[in-house]
Amino acid sequence: MNFVSTALLALAMSTDAFAAAVGKGTELQKPRWSEALRTGLIFGVIEAATPLIGWALGLAAANYVKQWDHWIAFVLLGVLGARMVMAGFQADEEEPAEKPDRHSFWVLAITGFATSIDAMAVGVGLAFLDVSILPVALAIGCATFAMVTLGVMVGRVLGAVAGKRAEMVGGLLLIGIGCTILVEHLNGAG
Repeated sequence: MNFVSTALLALAMSTDAFAAAVGKGTELQKPRWSEALRTGLIFGVIEAATPLIGWALGLAAANYVKQWDHWIAFVLLGVLGARMVMAGFQADEEEPAEKPDRHSFWVLAITGFATSIDAMAVGVGLAFLDVSILPVALAIGCATFAMVTLGVMVGRVLGAVAGKRAEMVGGLLLIGIGCTILVEHLNGAG
């Protein structure tokens, strides 16, 4: 993967976390930068770890599916991207009457893990493509840290609408990356 592909993948992986962070920001009384940075760090670490786990799982299976690896990456990225686009169209839940000043670590960790399942699946797909996973995982973690930190503060100002739009854009980016992988492989094979 080149720098642009890595950057786009990192951005795409961080958009669902950004959407969740905007939601988390809207749930708080008045989020401060310290809470935004704390939330970003929790999400970023989790989001960087999950593609590593997925990559390790994918390596274990890579020899069995080498002929289909590009199709697997295409389908995984396409399905994840479509899921993110569809989630962007879903209605938001009603707002609670009393807002807390801070989220608990476990609430943030569970939310961070839930938004990083797609990064784990991407890690599986990248194992089939023989990609160096450490720079990709680091890029995903850093992008998520930045996007979530901003997302919490954006949530304070804009509300959940911006988060939904970002998730849709991220889904479209994933679909585009999946298509690029498939086209590059088919052009290289032909």
